[in-house]
Amino acid sequence: MTQMERYEQIGVAMTCRGYAEYERMFDLDEPMLRRGKVLDVAAGASSFAAEARGRGIDVTCADPRYALSVEQIGEEGFAEIGTSTEKLAKLAHRFDWSYYGDVERHKAGRIQSLNLFLQDYAENSARNRYAADLLPKLSFPDDTFTLVLCSHFLFLYQEQFDDAFHRAALAELLRVCVPGGEVRVYPLLSLRWEPYPGLPELMAYLEVLGGMCELHKSALPFIPGSTDMLCIRKK
Repeated sequence: MTQMERYEQIGVAMTCRGYAEYERMFDLDEPMLRRGKVLDVAAGASSFAAEARGRGIDVTCADPRYALSVEQIGEEGFAEIGTSTEKLAKLAHRFDWSYYGDVERHKAGRIQSLNLFLQDYAENSARNRYAADLLPKLSFPDDTFTLVLCSHFLFLYQEQFDDAFHRAALAELLRVCVPGGEVRVYPLLSLRWEPYPGLPELMAYLEVLGGMCELHKSALPFIPGSTDMLCIRKK
């Protein structure tokens, strides 16, 4: 891949994704989501939790940006959407647009998701649903959530976060998951669209901790080659 074809990113981008995208990314359905409490880690300004709450689904979010105000998150979110849209437009030929259609529809979806998030985050009860947590440590007790999701953070930023971080972070996601519950992570590629080289060893490590690891297909292969997600069922 040439330098011009890479998706360049400094720092961790604020994600703004909606309920329908989560359904596809993580192969979710409402019966699965209604089994118990759901945790969305590194959730950013995604509207998944807000939309799920409207359906009567119990979702908590964790992200260090929740230490910021509504105005601060909104400012950063709209700026990020503008920047990411410019990057995507230059690399549009590399992505799978079968779900989003084109760059402008992708941008419109991000804006809609951000606005829905901001409405929910502004409510007085929001602090009960949005925890300003920073991996690899979470503030929740052991065995709290039936389903733990992490989208577009782990593996994606593997040039910034080393193997030790990934081990600690995934161990923490497993810790807060109930026995019989699942941790799901997507995508498994870096921003250079390269597989995580230590994935087999990482999966073996999680097996020792009591997780049964499998690769499942994702239904949102937008990033080149991003057809798989990691599913970890806690024994």
